[in-house]
Amino acid sequence: MSNRTRKCAPDLTYHIYSRCIDKSSLMKPDKMKDLMIKVMNMAMGKYRFELFSYVIMHNHFHFFIRTVEDGATISRILQFIKAQYARRYNKLMGRSGPFWNERYCDTIIEESADPGTVFNYINCYIINNPVRANYVFDARDYKYGCVHFYLDEDYEPPVKLTYHKYFLNLGLSFKERVKKFLEFEEQHRKRIFPESIFV
Repeated sequence: MSNRTRKCAPDLTYHIYSRCIDKSSLMKPDKMKDLMIKVMNMAMGKYRFELFSYVIMHNHFHFFIRTVEDGATISRILQFIKAQYARRYNKLMGRSGPFWNERYCDTIIEESADPGTVFNYINCYIINNPVRANYVFDARDYKYGCVHFYLDEDYEPPVKLTYHKYFLNLGLSFKERVKKFLEFEEQHRKRIFPESIFV
């Protein structure tokens, strides 16, 4: 795996993912996903950053994070989350040794040619990860993702989420933004499933 230097700066939006050791399903039990929610809340209490989207899978996670002025670097945030989670997991399971498969992987949205489109498309990718993995047919039925944050203005997620400007730019009202979000999601779902499902 590449040991490239991380670009750590404020005001950058990162798509982050990281996998369990040997890509094994160590986080499959709900209580282990609940543990990740707890650790995410700990991180948000300790460091200043914005979280826009997340999904916790059986063997990996995806986060959409933006660093802020006078806040922690992305490396510090992820180091805290991964170390705290691994320590607590190993203690609960009477386990020792490494928990994570590799360094986290990241993509910086602002470095793309069309950040707004890329953000909204990757957001749909994150949200629909359980669909791609055949956990559920509809992301709305998956407990450890955040699709409802983008569909219901009154939804209260288990970890603090923020609307990115690239989502807010989709419309003047929440209803308009949801409509555009659903268009992105439909495009993404058509890439997941055979076209015959949509006939």
